[in-house]
Amino acid sequence: MTQLELLAEVALLRDLPDHNLVRGQVGTVVEILSSRAAEVEFTDDKGRTDATAALAAEDLVRLRHVPLEQVA
Repeated sequence: MTQLELLAEVALLRDLPDHNLVRGQVGTVVEILSSRAAEVEFTDDKGRTDATAALAAEDLVRLRHVPLEQVA
């Protein structure tokens, strides 16, 4: 399960056709709804919001830009 943190970059692990989102699409956690769910905002390359969805942690993978030992 992905650890949900506010403003974390995440990617979808499955398609969400109702939101026009596909597996691998990158978004930002904008609100923590519970320990297992978050509101995620997906934007285009100009920063405009394409979609916002409440998602389960199991549907997301946290993206990291540095090795894990440097994050801790």
